Amino acid sequence: MADAPEEMSEEEKQAAADWGAAAEGGGETTRVLSQNEIDSLLGFDDAVGGDQENSGIMALINSALVNYERLPMLEVVFDRLVRMMSTSLRNFTSDNVEVSLDQITSVRFGDYLNSIPLPAMLCVFKAEEWDNSGLMTIDSAMIYSIVDVLLGGRRGTAQMRIEGRPYTTIERNLVERLVRVVLADMSGAFDPLSPVTFRFDRLETNPRFATIARPANAAVLAKLRIDMEDRGGRIEVLIPYATLEPIRELLLQMFMGEKFGRDSIWETHLGNELLMTDMKMRAVLDEVTIPLKDIMNWKPGSRLMLNVKADDMVSLRAGDVTLFQGRMGSLNGHMAVRVEKATLRERDEDGL
Repeated sequence: MADAPEEMSEEEKQAAADWGAAAEGGGETTRVLSQNEIDSLLGFDDAVGGDQENSGIMALINSALVNYERLPMLEVVFDRLVRMMSTSLRNFTSDNVEVSLDQITSVRFGDYLNSIPLPAMLCVFKAEEWDNSGLMTIDSAMIYSIVDVLLGGRRGTAQMRIEGRPYTTIERNLVERLVRVVLADMSGAFDPLSPVTFRFDRLETNPRFATIARPANAAVLAKLRIDMEDRGGRIEVLIPYATLEPIRELLLQMFMGEKFGRDSIWETHLGNELLMTDMKMRAVLDEVTIPLKDIMNWKPGSRLMLNVKADDMVSLRAGDVTLFQGRMGSLNGHMAVRVEKATLRERDEDGL
């Protein structure tokens, strides 16, 4: 142990001397951090490569961006949306349209608004059954492409010049028609999972006027690429997690085929077994309420008067639930009940 101090480096000796001086000073002297140590603590260390994850406080700040739970069924829904849009946009533009899904990510709403390249059009739409809103962004290349296609523009390979002027009424109306087609396809894509109607609300060109959630709220961002031969652009669909909350449990299930998570083999087996289940039923003529003292006075030969007639209907019950009503009779020397009314079906129709 005596040789340990000799093996220490100069930096370690200096650090030990600093701590020793601080200890002798009664703890009043504080060690001042260098700029490199501060950057390392905050996660701004330049020595760390760009491919590596952030560390320190920046890792804590950015952790919320990647820790949101995955929704497996959401990927299936957007894949279905791509197939539906490919057909509907071909009919809409009378042109060869290819739609592809670039990626589905989780972002903060405020960060997304700040990252939108302008000029662009932002469509705010309502999910009526979910009582919340979503956002759709159409970039300038897509706007000019759809205007060019719908107005019979000539196909050309020249790069389209993006202007900073305000959009005209004709351009806004044509983009609104495009948005309504996409919203109808989105409603159809979610329909097998949960019926929902996406309703067009308004078009905005300023991101500040398209604020539908708090800046820190999480949202799902789906980026769609639309190619029309030598023209095209991007459409981005942003749905806040608060909007998807009503169907969160459905989106968490695994995809099991075109039936969206349902196992038809198990359903058939369960249905057949239920039809073969034995159930005990009781035929109840009438029910009366009698004081306990009268029951204690009963003797052999005592009579109990029921408030029914010979042709009144009796109730067929399973436990405490009345399933049917019928009339008493006899068949082949046995007591029998002929069913004339199903009461359980009436309860289901009334929502009870």
